[in-house]
Amino acid sequence: MKLHLTGIAGTGMGSLAGLLRDAGHDVRGSDEHVYPPMSTQLEELGIPVMTGFRPENLDWAPERVVVGNVCRRDHVEVLAAQQRGIPLVSFPALLCELFLTERNSLVVAGTHGKTTTSSLMSFVLTEAGRDPSFLVGGVPVNFLRSWRLGRGPDFVVEGDEYDTAFFDKKSKFLHYRPRLVILTSVEFDHADIFADENAVKNAFREFVALIPPEGNLVVCAASPGAMDVAKSARCQLTTYGRPGSDAQWTFEVTGRNLGGRSILRVAHEGKGVASLDTGMAGIFNMENLAGVIAAGNCLGIELAKIARAARRFLGVKRRQEVCGIAYGVTVVDDFAHHPTAIRETLGALKGRHGPGKLIAAFEPRSATSRRAVFQHDFVDALAVADEVVLAPLHAPEKVPADQRLDVERLAADLRGLEIPARVIAGAEATAEHLSKRAAPGDTVTIMSSGDYGGLHDLLLARLGDPVRPARPGDKTQIGQLLDRAGITHAALDKVWSEFLVMPAPEGAEIAACVAIEHVEEDALLRMLAVTPERRGEGLGYSLVDAAMKKARMDGALQLYLVTDGAQGFLGEKLGFDVIEQKSISPAITATVEYQMARSKTSTWMRKEL
Repeated sequence: MKLHLTGIAGTGMGSLAGLLRDAGHDVRGSDEHVYPPMSTQLEELGIPVMTGFRPENLDWAPERVVVGNVCRRDHVEVLAAQQRGIPLVSFPALLCELFLTERNSLVVAGTHGKTTTSSLMSFVLTEAGRDPSFLVGGVPVNFLRSWRLGRGPDFVVEGDEYDTAFFDKKSKFLHYRPRLVILTSVEFDHADIFADENAVKNAFREFVALIPPEGNLVVCAASPGAMDVAKSARCQLTTYGRPGSDAQWTFEVTGRNLGGRSILRVAHEGKGVASLDTGMAGIFNMENLAGVIAAGNCLGIELAKIARAARRFLGVKRRQEVCGIAYGVTVVDDFAHHPTAIRETLGALKGRHGPGKLIAAFEPRSATSRRAVFQHDFVDALAVADEVVLAPLHAPEKVPADQRLDVERLAADLRGLEIPARVIAGAEATAEHLSKRAAPGDTVTIMSSGDYGGLHDLLLARLGDPVRPARPGDKTQIGQLLDRAGITHAALDKVWSEFLVMPAPEGAEIAACVAIEHVEEDALLRMLAVTPERRGEGLGYSLVDAAMKKARMDGALQLYLVTDGAQGFLGEKLGFDVIEQKSISPAITATVEYQMARSKTSTWMRKEL
């Protein structure tokens, strides 16, 4: 089928485009603002994108035009489609028609935690060998894309309560034919379309009533709103929650590992049934994990397989994502923009990345966060941080003056609690301020539903010599650096995401890089390279140190590397031990790196994490 997506560069529409293409459809689209990472993703998929909205974009005669909820009835391409007799269809309706009708629809819904929970559910199903399909509202790090078309019967979809299209004002998730639902929470949100909390609950009540009697509703017992909504269900009900929630599935933290990982004891009906190692931080994320365990049990997945997946789950981009370390300061990116999400995110990050201050930078950008409805709640949420910087309201003209959040008052209320807080306009000025306030050991958490004007990279650059995860746009520069170092990199297109990089100050090239390959429960450092002009400045040390921390946080138990002469430095400075090749784990000996480094001059080293 020939399908045109109006607004294709949005997160949801771009992901739908990838799913449609994988299913064999002819997909094209248009958008006004097309920039990375979505522009890069669409280009790599070979999906043509027309810049700007105009009637001529439909000249290729698509059979349908897919419109998102940002399109109004007077949109130029909507009018053009109607004039040409091309049917309009919404994103949710098309998703249901083409992918959900004949599949087992597993929907994750709720005010908070949808993206993380649906990503984890998808990974559990994959690790259990069920070959699922999924479409989620973020990018799971284990998959590096927000969709997957599998051959199995399960389809995991993130169920959004926002409205569908200008011609369908019902919530999106009402299209998804749910058979199993994880309901994480229900609170007031989306103040631009819901009048109050009861209106939100009514949308969720209508949704859970769609689950057939033989289906399952897995609901968080710690959310009063979710439990209230669950009364409308006519299916089997399973509850999960934090300690003391009186749920069927509960957990308790029994230990902490280096790198911020936790050991959870999982109980069913009060009886311990499993022990899990997870890198997911914070009580909300642990609840999300408990919800996936309960849902997996409904599907007959063995607890041992769920535990393995939980240990190997690497999280979701823009959800407590470490976007770089510079000058000993960890810079974290998070999508949080609701008071509850902000409070839980900050609580999870306290002390996770270092013993210093937790500095929060918050941009009120979403439709709800720009409104005064949460004026007092934001004070309580942001007070978890040690210091706060606020951006002025994004596009304040879109909110009536008497309904706008007062950010200056918010800052003053925080100062009244003896928390340093100020409003700073502009990402450049904010980066300058934060670079002076942050010290080694501190964590700066940047929270926005947008990009905060590129604050993350601006701050890392100000702090100097940042180490950050590689991005698709770094592939060419990584390849050039490896060429200069004489390191083979034939499969760089497939492994670029394993790299940590140090961009040069001018940003035009990569000054240093290293790859971290995860192999079962171990990790292997490889392709360490530093540009000749900067050797001797300690860049290699900074990279390997950051790589050790990341491998530990990602769950590796041992870290291996091979060297031809740096064993003294690596041993003394970083704690690696020289080992005999016969003591290398079988998983590591099966890697290409091991096969390529078997010369007598090669020294293998290992560090227990």
